[in-house]
Amino acid sequence: MTHEELARQLNLNKSTISRIENHAEDVGIYTLERYANALGKKLIIEIA
Repeated sequence: MTHEELARQLNLNKSTISRIENHAEDVGIYTLERYANALGKKLIIEIA
């Protein structure tokens, strides 16, 4: 999936997609969940 396709699916701009990929420490859980779902994945956070 291209950045453009992902941005369109998440209703974000391409620069936001780039920021998520390059500076993930600044991204909220909700955004990560949407990102994972758009890629057909499930976000799992585990504290063990």
